[in-house]
Amino acid sequence: MKRAASAALMPLDAARALLLGLAHPVAARSVPLAEALGCIAAGPVLAPGDRPAAPIALRDGYAVEAALLGGASSYAPVRLPGAPVWVEAGDALPVGTDAVLPPEGLEGRDAVAEVFVREGVREPGGDGRTGETLLAAGERIAPRHLLALAACGLSAIAIRRPHVALIVTGAPEPDALSPFLAALIVRQGGTSATVAVPDAPEAIADAILTATADAVLVLGGTGFGRSDHSAAGLARAGQVLAHGLALRPGETAGLGEAAGRPVLLLPGAPEATPAVFLTLGRPLLAALSGAAPPEGRPAVLSKKIASGIGLSEIVYLRRSTNGVVPLGGVDLPLRRLVEADAAVLVPPEREGYPEGTEVEVWDW
Repeated sequence: MKRAASAALMPLDAARALLLGLAHPVAARSVPLAEALGCIAAGPVLAPGDRPAAPIALRDGYAVEAALLGGASSYAPVRLPGAPVWVEAGDALPVGTDAVLPPEGLEGRDAVAEVFVREGVREPGGDGRTGETLLAAGERIAPRHLLALAACGLSAIAIRRPHVALIVTGAPEPDALSPFLAALIVRQGGTSATVAVPDAPEAIADAILTATADAVLVLGGTGFGRSDHSAAGLARAGQVLAHGLALRPGETAGLGEAAGRPVLLLPGAPEATPAVFLTLGRPLLAALSGAAPPEGRPAVLSKKIASGIGLSEIVYLRRSTNGVVPLGGVDLPLRRLVEADAAVLVPPEREGYPEGTEVEVWDW
């Protein structure tokens, strides 16, 4: 199937390069660990010291010198020179001891079981060495990172968290797309503030210029109809660098800049909004956060995908035990869209993928 892109439509790769050329990492700021989940680390975080700093017990029992208990058993008890010290898991071992004898291994002052050196003990640096990397610059902070940071005694971390102004033009009632888009922004480590404006170039331009944000997303009004004024609003506020992308769904998307900030115009169709956000919004937020561009994960198609040459195409997917099931893309009904938990980008030079192909899949 041949579907040549119009010369007026900018290729997706070119649009992405233009948009990312306008983005620069936002300033770093320190936040408590409790607020850092999902954010992007502004710089590398190194372990401030060995953990533990001294040998600690891994279990409850008696701190002993292992060499004194060689061969000890219930048939050949070994008398200890003195009463051993009881320790709880996490306690520092007393000087002169190097193992923890289980409670049942002692009868009176006699050891009735032997232990090996360092048995039941965490050595200094066993959980982490001084200078080891706990978190790399540009890495997304996951719960496991919070565990490591808190265990090292850190209570705050420097992050980059871009703030996005989400301008909704003439939103229908009820407006379901802006909460959805705001949630996608948060999932990428950003924050957003939503404002609704009339479908008028002046109102849209004013909202763009007065927004306090690192980037602006304008939702709706991107078409070429009489009530579509997002591109005109952006032109009044700054400059339009592209209006019309070789992306399906999402052909009417656009981008530009105003007041030194990148501006992305997203179509108001439910299936087009996430398509443009996945291909352009996510990379934009990554660039503002100082993170690496988002990468997909391999998955196997359980059914074929048919696409046309000339346009990049987003196809929504549902994960299953047999791989990922294509649901469709352009004109996809909302009841099918909400079943999707992933998507694949078919490049413009391909006519799709046969069943059983391993493709790069984006979760969303």
